[in-house]
Amino acid sequence: MRQIPPQFSDLTSDQMRRMQVELAPRVEAVDRLGPIRTIVGLDVAYTDEVAIGAAVLLDAQTLELLDEATAVRAITAEYEPGLLSFRELPAVLDALAQLPTPDLVFCDGNGLAHPRRFGLACHLGVLTDLPTLGVAKSRYIGEHDEPDPGSGSWSEVVHEDEEVASALRTQSDVRWVYVSVGHRLSLPTARDWVLRCATEARIPQPTRYADQLANRLRREILDE
Repeated sequence: MRQIPPQFSDLTSDQMRRMQVELAPRVEAVDRLGPIRTIVGLDVAYTDEVAIGAAVLLDAQTLELLDEATAVRAITAEYEPGLLSFRELPAVLDALAQLPTPDLVFCDGNGLAHPRRFGLACHLGVLTDLPTLGVAKSRYIGEHDEPDPGSGSWSEVVHEDEEVASALRTQSDVRWVYVSVGHRLSLPTARDWVLRCATEARIPQPTRYADQLANRLRREILDE
């Protein structure tokens, strides 16, 4: 796993957008992965001053929680639509570096479902060269039909005549999630793994556990 600490604090918004355009061609939206034994889920929570990165390591077959790590970083980039990765990656990469290298990474966010086809999951995947997917709770770009009500049903999310994600219903009669490619896997493979990991709730276990971990640490920080 390549681990490159990002240095984003001095970049302007225009420089960040140019970086996305320059790096986007490196994304591989094809299956280039080996056996999937372990999965990491990533998420970030915030206070007014810090970003709290959480990483959880799961057994890919049983979804047993094997290990977890957190990292707290000062916020170096204000939130701007389309530039979320520059705000979240410092803390996320710090947390990820504390765990054994996984075979697949779930990001709470988008990958190719991004105006410049370089959302958080793509950015992290290219930096680490790990198979990565994005799973988001809400639609950022594109249009789609409503999936059928059964678990596993999905519909194409299309933006500018390009399929950028799937609206996937992980549980029957619950709202769908948005699955997109990050790096080194195809969209059908990404859908399959999200569905395999959404055994208990609408949100798949890797990002669900990471969300719980990040928010637990956030509450502890706020209580201090």
